[in-house]
This record gives sequence, structure tokens and C-alpha cells, in this order.
Amino acid sequence: MSHFTSIKTQIKNTDALIKALADIGFKNVEYHETAQHLYGYQGDVRPESAEVIIRKKYIGSMSNDIGFQRQDNGEFKAIISEYDRRKYDQPWLNKLMQRYGYHTLMASAQEQGFTIEEDEIMEDGTVRVVVARWA
Repeated sequence: MSHFTSIKTQIKNTDALIKALADIGFKNVEYHETAQHLYGYQGDVRPESAEVIIRKKYIGSMSNDIGFQRQDNGEFKAIISEYDRRKYDQPWLNKLMQRYGYHTLMASAQEQGFTIEEDEIMEDGTVRVVVARWA
């Protein structure tokens, strides 16, 4: 049985998190108002729970669920098994955070009356977004 590791993030926006997960290949993400239990690779119910969940069937047959659990400060912590941390490691979390930042920017720019003038991914993977607001 794999041990689950909790990883602190600065993710607060649920919609941006779900969109970021879709960007990196997870289209079937569950969202629950109340945290639900995660399951281990053998289908066993684990004591860990989360509001945003990628079920093991979308990760791999020997994998466990991956969850994002909301904390008291509003931020999510990622819950990833020791086994799955081999693939879903810090570079994976960095990529998720980059996409999360992109979706957070897009939502907040539009809420504040900005329009997106340019939106491109550079050769090095950097995302370049130009926003404008006309008075």
C-alpha cells in the first residue's frame, strides 16, 4: 500500500485548477463541495479525502487517486501517493502551476475589464499574454 504525500500549493481557484488539469491531460476531474475519500491502487478506501479528484482509472492501473484538498486558508494541497510521485513530481506540479496561473490571469483580466490582445506560448514554454484596457 502506497503512502500518500501532501504537497502545499498556492492554488485557490477551483475552476482554474480544473482547467489547468485538463490542459495537462486530465479531462475527467471530479469536483465535490464536500471532500470525498481517495482510493488506493487496489480499490481500497483511503483515509485521505479531497474536493478535486483524478480517479486512478484516468492515471494508470497501478496508480492511486490524486486529490487536491482545500485547506482552512482556502489553498489546496495536492495529495499524491509515493508510487505516483515518480511521475507526478515537482516538474509536473510546476507545469500544473504554470497552467493554473494562466487560467487565473485570464479570468481576473476579463473580470477587471481587460481584453486579451495576444496569447502565445514561446519556444521555451513560457506563456506570453498581452492585456489591454481602453478608457
